Amino acid sequence: MKSSLLMVAVALTCQLIIPQSVYSFETSSQPILSVYPPAVKLTSKRASQSIVIVKSYPDGHSEDVSLSASISPQESEIVRLLDGIMTPIADGTTEVVVSHEGLIQSIQVEVQNADDSPALTFRNDVLPVLTRSGCNAGKCHGQASGKDGFQLSLYGYDPDGDYHRITREFAGRRINLASPKDCLLVNKAIGMVPHTGGQLFDEESREYRILTDWIQSGAKPDPAETPVPVGIEVYPEAAIFNEANSDQLLTVVAHFSDGSVRDVTDMTVFLSNNERSAVVTDRGLVTSTGPGTAFILARYDAFTSGTSLIVRPELDYHAPEFPANNYIDELALAHWKNLHLTPSEIASDEAFIRRLYIDLLGLLPSPEELHSFLKDDSPNKRERLVDELLERPEFLDIWVMKWAEVLQVRTANGLSQKGLQIYDQWLRERIQSGATISDVLADVLPASGGTFTTPQANYFQTETSPLLLAENVAQAFLGMRIQCAQCHNHPFDRWTMDDYYGFAAFFSQVGYKNASDPRELTIFNTGEGEMLHPVHSQPVEPMYLGGDVAALNADDDYRQALTSWLTNYDNNAFSRHIANLVWAHFFGLGIIEPYDDVRVSNPPSNPELLKELGERMAAYEFDIKPLIRDICTSRVYQLSSSETDENSWDDRHFSHSRIRRIRAEVLLDCINQVTGTTEEFPNLPPGSRAVQVADGRSFNYFLTTFGRSDRETPCSCEVSTSPTLSQALHLLNGEVTTGKIEEGQIVSELIQEHKDAMVVVDELYKRCLSRRPTERERSAIAVKLSTSQDISGDLEDLLWALFNSNEFIFNH
Repeated sequence: MKSSLLMVAVALTCQLIIPQSVYSFETSSQPILSVYPPAVKLTSKRASQSIVIVKSYPDGHSEDVSLSASISPQESEIVRLLDGIMTPIADGTTEVVVSHEGLIQSIQVEVQNADDSPALTFRNDVLPVLTRSGCNAGKCHGQASGKDGFQLSLYGYDPDGDYHRITREFAGRRINLASPKDCLLVNKAIGMVPHTGGQLFDEESREYRILTDWIQSGAKPDPAETPVPVGIEVYPEAAIFNEANSDQLLTVVAHFSDGSVRDVTDMTVFLSNNERSAVVTDRGLVTSTGPGTAFILARYDAFTSGTSLIVRPELDYHAPEFPANNYIDELALAHWKNLHLTPSEIASDEAFIRRLYIDLLGLLPSPEELHSFLKDDSPNKRERLVDELLERPEFLDIWVMKWAEVLQVRTANGLSQKGLQIYDQWLRERIQSGATISDVLADVLPASGGTFTTPQANYFQTETSPLLLAENVAQAFLGMRIQCAQCHNHPFDRWTMDDYYGFAAFFSQVGYKNASDPRELTIFNTGEGEMLHPVHSQPVEPMYLGGDVAALNADDDYRQALTSWLTNYDNNAFSRHIANLVWAHFFGLGIIEPYDDVRVSNPPSNPELLKELGERMAAYEFDIKPLIRDICTSRVYQLSSSETDENSWDDRHFSHSRIRRIRAEVLLDCINQVTGTTEEFPNLPPGSRAVQVADGRSFNYFLTTFGRSDRETPCSCEVSTSPTLSQALHLLNGEVTTGKIEEGQIVSELIQEHKDAMVVVDELYKRCLSRRPTERERSAIAVKLSTSQDISGDLEDLLWALFNSNEFIFNH
């Protein structure tokens, strides 16, 4: 049974207290009035446009004044305005003047075809009603097998198929051309007929009128020349609230293939990604609920966009004095001012050196390294330490491990241990020779040859399906999870099935054949093969994500074209993703979080910072060392993990350091480092570190328990740093703590070297926590040791307690 000394140590090694700062504040001058959309074009008698008016104040916050502003057209015979809705009267152009409390703004309004009343179409009018009402959602008729005998494509990705199922499947059952108001499609929606989904709208609604009018007109298929949506815009693009319970109206404009535009606000689905900060109604009215940031997603047809919102806490804010070390600090400070956030103080030297060693090397500073750093009085010692650690070989070990996770290096699909070791050694040598991730990617993606003679070709053995290869490449190197678009348009992003299969087509000509050694495969470009679209069963041309169809010749290797596009310095998606991945390593949180879940509905917490980091990444030619130096020498990275009253609500804007549980491999290496012991790993020489393990599937109980990635996917979620009960029990009772303390005999060695038990206590604290014990800790420990019958045993108990303390297990 452990002595009471270890309980004292556990209780005393978990708190870090830092005082608050003093701040100053600056203001600017006049408020500004903005009108959205900034220009209006009405192209038919049925067209209308909602107007949103925003007043922006000098301190950055905004106020929706749409209902209190005065709106008047200069030519009232061209347009009319009622309750903020603009409708056409006659063809022409006019200025609409908006005024509020002495501020004046105007917008241009153009009316065309004011006498035309175009027929309702299924794609542009009826289908949005079904989407907005939830009929084609995943929990309703949009699920894979449909519901209650009626199936629709999820969120309307297949308009032609939906039209057929509504009008032709079970003819006469779902619509009634003779009596539109008596058909099943309408009466279920208004609740006149029992409906699992309940009543969706009433007979006075616009949705009801659209459905009945369309059926009344014959429910005809859309003419071939019917314009289709090509994109949407949401206004305003951003808003800043100074308090909760503030409102903001949104308006959504769709652009069509014939050049026309249309207000589709009342046909748009709205969702908030953070209802703790803002909620939104189905009509696009946003209400703030608490401090933080939120993104309001707007979805119409196959397109998604949205509005970013900031809700500031209700407090007397003073902008912080925060002298910048570099561009990271400047961009962070500008963002904090918008949020009314104040950063924590800079971390102590002890906290900084421990944090930096763990992040850069996956090790703890030795007592000698700690002492040397603490006694150094030079003002640039932190910068010099960063430079020193970046040149150590342990730094490269960390990033070999990171890139191995991205590349999913593991035994799978028959990949032999020989092939795995060759693959790992190739990656290790490439990184150690100075190759960047761009260089590695340029070697891997177009690789052809035997998996023994061309080690990077093993990438195509870990996954062999073109679809999985496409998904993994998109997520690993662009941070885009396109998996949803395999079966339907992505509900929360811009990716459609066309995008998915167009990207997968780059891998449709990857060929496999056996080599002379049965353990080896040969990867080659077949020069033939097509990717078929599952909706229309037609071949799909290779298409870059978010880009154009690839211009390829018949004898071109599709993978080489994809590689050139991915690694091009102008590919912002690649550079920003790699920069965000690097950032997340040092902060435990991406600017987009998770860092490999880039989508419209998951915007960056600081877009300007991510943009700059991406540009720097490209300017550094994808060498991560200069970017890491920028990060580690910034004041943002060096902030204390102690929260202040002003930033305690912040969980994603980096105003204080995030307390992070040390990842499995590094934690095991740190325990070995402190105890002077080693671990036996398969296929590695004695003395190897856990971060050097090549196979993501190699078993080690400690690594498995503490969440090591098995590299089944390139997902960031593969590495788990969430504390669990099994981890706590393993540290309390497992051989990795008690066994290694006994095996290493570190306490006995320290007693022999220093004689004085309290000096040994200092040494244990420095080895584990990179600091000496506080006076309170020292006093409590001294009292226990003064009555000890077994000094060595009690000091071993102290070391065991330090291993089990939050301060050891977490990086702060």
